[in-house]
Amino acid sequence: MPTSSIRSALFVTLALTMACSSEPPEVSGQQARPQATSNRDMPAFAGSEPWTTDFSKMTVPAKEIASGGPPRDGIPAIDNPKFITIRQAERDLDDRDPLAVVRIGDEVRAYPLNILIWHEIVNDEFGGVPVSVTFCPLCNTTLAFDRRFDGKVLDFGTTGRLRHSDLVMYDRQTETWWQQATGEGIIGEYAGERLTFISAPVMSWKDVKELEPNAAVLSRDTGHNRDYGRNPYAGYDTGRGPIGRFFEFGRKDDRLNAMERVVALESGDEFLAVPFGRLADKKIADVDVGGVEMVVFWAPGTASALDESQISDGRDVGSSAVFNPELNGRRLTFEEAGEGLFLDDQTGSLWNMSGVATEGELAGQRLEPVPHGNHFWFAWGTFRPETEIWNGR
Repeated sequence: MPTSSIRSALFVTLALTMACSSEPPEVSGQQARPQATSNRDMPAFAGSEPWTTDFSKMTVPAKEIASGGPPRDGIPAIDNPKFITIRQAERDLDDRDPLAVVRIGDEVRAYPLNILIWHEIVNDEFGGVPVSVTFCPLCNTTLAFDRRFDGKVLDFGTTGRLRHSDLVMYDRQTETWWQQATGEGIIGEYAGERLTFISAPVMSWKDVKELEPNAAVLSRDTGHNRDYGRNPYAGYDTGRGPIGRFFEFGRKDDRLNAMERVVALESGDEFLAVPFGRLADKKIADVDVGGVEMVVFWAPGTASALDESQISDGRDVGSSAVFNPELNGRRLTFEEAGEGLFLDDQTGSLWNMSGVATEGELAGQRLEPVPHGNHFWFAWGTFRPETEIWNGR
């Protein structure tokens, strides 16, 4: 973890490169931001910025909200994303570059983390579904949400605040503050409510090209001037975890190293962490979370977005995929069949990291994906302290 002097330099860099944008945030929806009321007594953590948020509704202690450095929308969401083809994106991506991949029906879109790391939120719509694809670098949480909520289509921006090191978003329709890691409203009209997750596994560019050749890829033509491809948090994920004012988190859980990546799973009131370190050895985890069976696949070949100065140079941390193992009323079990390939014991069909059978009796069929994250352990352990940890069996 960086020393205090390096940490200070990091925030100077972020303030200069991310917050000092002269471009006003664009709004993807048709509803303009409501006007702030002049007589509202806002809490200290809200700063001097005008908010219409109902601060009387809070589900978390005010002391847990901290400034992240940049102001509201200082890290600008991408509101009108443009997309290019796999062939066009080839010039900007290396094989191990990580991308969040979202499938809606037959349409697939891929969002490079080397763009998301500078914006943290993409408000998008495709396949008839409005979605937000998000990435919090401090917690390594890549998560997508359905933007339809309570009869509205929400679009999200960054508050400039953190809670337990995690991005606090806000929706521009009600200015409710939302916790990115959990999808929960924590302050405002929708405090106590929760957004719906959409599966958004992180895959290597090599796998995206091979497994999703028709995917549309988020373009660097974002309307903003950023050094896409560079990691402003170089060396972050090889440290000891968040420290200091800007990197505080609620609790320490020594069951795993703070910066261990885990496959974060939940069902009902039960939670499970599958450590990448154990998964890299086993390649497959058959798990039960809250009575729901899931199968986790792991494959090497994906770079950490938070290691080297150039994201494509980051060390290989691999990638995970999670699926419902039941298909056509039959529960499948799997064994490794090569890098990124898995064989089911029931039919001998061969499956890839997209959950598609490429050979055998079930060729062409697809497993149902399960939304999950690849959180740093400190983040998952803080927000879900009751979580169990997969023991590798």
